[in-house]
This record gives sequence, C-alpha cells and structure tokens, in this order.
Amino acid sequence: MSIEFFFRITGMMVLIVGGAFLGIRLADLAQVPGESERWASLFASLGALTGLILTPYLTTRPVRALRKTLALLPAASLSAAMIGLVAGLIVGALASLPLSLLPPPFGNFLPFIGAIFFCYLGVTLFVMRQDDLFAMFGARLPRSAPAPVAEERTILLDTSVIIDGRIADVAATGFLQSTMLVPRFVLNELQYIADSSEPIRHQRGRRGLEVLNRLRKDNRTPLRVTDLDIEEVRNTDEKLIVLAKQLHCPILTNDYNLNRVAELQGVVVLNLNDLANAIRVIFLPGETLPVYLIQEGKEPGQGVGYLEDGTMIVVDEGRKYIDRTMTVIVTKVLQTSAGRMIFARIDNSANPSSGNSQQ
Repeated sequence: MSIEFFFRITGMMVLIVGGAFLGIRLADLAQVPGESERWASLFASLGALTGLILTPYLTTRPVRALRKTLALLPAASLSAAMIGLVAGLIVGALASLPLSLLPPPFGNFLPFIGAIFFCYLGVTLFVMRQDDLFAMFGARLPRSAPAPVAEERTILLDTSVIIDGRIADVAATGFLQSTMLVPRFVLNELQYIADSSEPIRHQRGRRGLEVLNRLRKDNRTPLRVTDLDIEEVRNTDEKLIVLAKQLHCPILTNDYNLNRVAELQGVVVLNLNDLANAIRVIFLPGETLPVYLIQEGKEPGQGVGYLEDGTMIVVDEGRKYIDRTMTVIVTKVLQTSAGRMIFARIDNSANPSSGNSQQ
C-alpha cells in the first residue's frame, strides 16, 4: 500500500467523523427535529469525498514538492540558509522578551511575528551573501550540486558519449573548461550495460566505466556524480532533458535522436560528432595527399581509403591499387549528414608505377 493511499484513507476517515459531528451540530442549531441523522449522513459523505480527493494535496504532494526543491538546491545555498535560520531564531528569541512586555494585545502576538521576521531576514541575508560568508571563514563552497553562478559551466554527460570515449581525449587537451556532471541514473545504465551477458554490450559498458575512471583522474576537467533524479520519468534520455532544463545546462552527446528531441524542447545540445567534423582537416580540390586503399567502391573501378580521422576517400580507378598507399589528387569534397567524404583520382606524376600499370 502506497503512502498516498494510506493518507487518503486516513483523511477520509477523519473527515467522515468530523462531517458527522458537524451535521449533528448544524441540525441542532437549525432546530430541525428528527433530521440529525440525515444531516450527519450528508456531511459525513461530503467529508469522505473531500478527504479522499484533497488529502494528498494537503499532505504527501506538498512534502514531495518540498523534497524535490531541496534536492535541486545547491549545497552552498542550503548550508547558508540553515545558518541564517539559526541566527534568525537566536535574534528572534532575544527580541521576544522586550516585545512580550508591551501592553495587550501587542505583547501577545508581536513576539511570534518578530521571530518569523528575523528568521526570514536571516535566511535571505545569508543566502544572498553566501560567497562572502564562506570566503570570510576560508571555507570552500560545497559542490554536491551545481551552484547557480556555475550553471552555465556545467555539462550533462549522456551514456552514449561516455561509451564513445572521445570525451576523455577532448578533456585531456584542456579545451573543455566546464564541469562534467554525470547523473546517478546514467551511471546505473552504464553498470547495467557492463553486466550484460552479450559480449558486445558488456565490452561497451566496461569501456564507458573506464572512460569515467580516466576522467575522474584527470584534474584538468572536473567530473562530478550527482544523485539528482527525475522520479516521474523512467526513460534515461527524457530524464536528461528534464534535468538539463532544471539546471539550465547543455547535454553533451553523440546520440542523433536525443540531439533532435532535446533541441525541440529548447535544451542546448553539444554533439561530439559535430565537433569532430568541425576540426577535420580541410582539403581543397587540386590538393594531393597519400592514402592507403583498403577496399572496392560502389562504382566499378573505384577504390576506397580512410584518413586517420575516419574521413572516407573514394578514388577513381583505384581498384587496381588496393592494399597499396597511393598519392591522389582531390577532385571534390562532399559534406553529408554522416560526415565528410572526399573524391579523388590517382596522381600519375607522383606514382610512376601507376602509369605503367595502366598501360
């Protein structure tokens, strides 16, 4: 039995009893003889319906909303608020004595109002000046959750980009200055993949965990694991999108579907494949480069090779030179959704043997 169902039943029973007594009391006040039982039944039914519907909105749901809000609060703000609350209670207690000596009715309610005012003032002041407060005592701000001033410098990591592994190489260069945030549900998904009985999935999961371990040891780019979760959402991608909205930070991924869905919902996405395409070496038509031909192309006579960054080069009349390194001349560069593709032809002047082979 869920806690919400328990509170519904409890609230219904309490309001049934309260409604029955209210009905009897109203019947007596209305001086309607013989109608007490009918009024009691009517108000008891209304109490049961009210308790069954409204009890969660007065008990469990406000508590759940408060827990969610506190879970998203930065640890520095939460610590400063607690210190401010204690300071406000102390000042309120000191002020309550002189306020209680005022003539009635002021001496009856002003101490209570003063305590509330000083608590609110203490929490507000300490949260607003939290940076100065921690700096004054030489303490570092807690970082269990991203501080508001650092939200734009925080990046959520997706499962696919961790398994890909290139993020560790990018972080090692020092170009990535943002704090990388890994939610606990992403870590659990990696663990689930690593425990898979399928060899390929098992290997991918193990590689993802090794990449995280490598990122954790690299001090140039901070890596943090957060317990923030979206309980009402089950899908990992949807959890990431909702969490990115709440934290106002981008998602780093190379998942095409997640990229498009997140952009449609207004979430900034950093695609690692777009970065890889942007930093590839640009070749212009007429330039020459060496390429190792490894397989046949789709068209007759074509040979196919790859550059170190994975760019595919299609060479006309290159089929006869498979398993050889040839110098080719770039004829056309084509940018597709899958990446960059280069078309080339054999440079006969740089490959004397190619001319003899054609004869």
